[in-house]
Amino acid sequence: QVQLVESGGGLVQAGGSLRLSCAASGRTFSGGVMGWFRQGPGKEREFVAAVTWRGGSTYYADSVKGRFIISRDYAKNTMYLQMNSLKPEDSAIYYCAADTNYSGGYAATRPERYDYWGQGTQVTVSS
Repeated sequence: QVQLVESGGGLVQAGGSLRLSCAASGRTFSGGVMGWFRQGPGKEREFVAAVTWRGGSTYYADSVKGRFIISRDYAKNTMYLQMNSLKPEDSAIYYCAADTNYSGGYAATRPERYDYWGQGTQVTVSS
């Protein structure tokens, strides 16, 4: 079992920044991919960004490219999402997730591939 705990959400004005963290504990995994997803009111959960645990390859949704940066600290078993130039449409609950059976490539963008999820953290961007 892998436990994931997000932190760092909050209220910020448009144009501001926030950094989310996702701490992983429990069974240590050496492979796989970790990702961030978000779900706004009345919307489906959508992919935001992902990073492969070993190689550090990254994937981003078009809507956040150039504004968000995903990273991981291998030694701390922690993943981060630096969110810059935030917009009101970025408001959502942000979830971190882990796919311990990652098959490679753009499978990292598919929420149904992930087998562990955090509880979510609220991000609200005011205009």
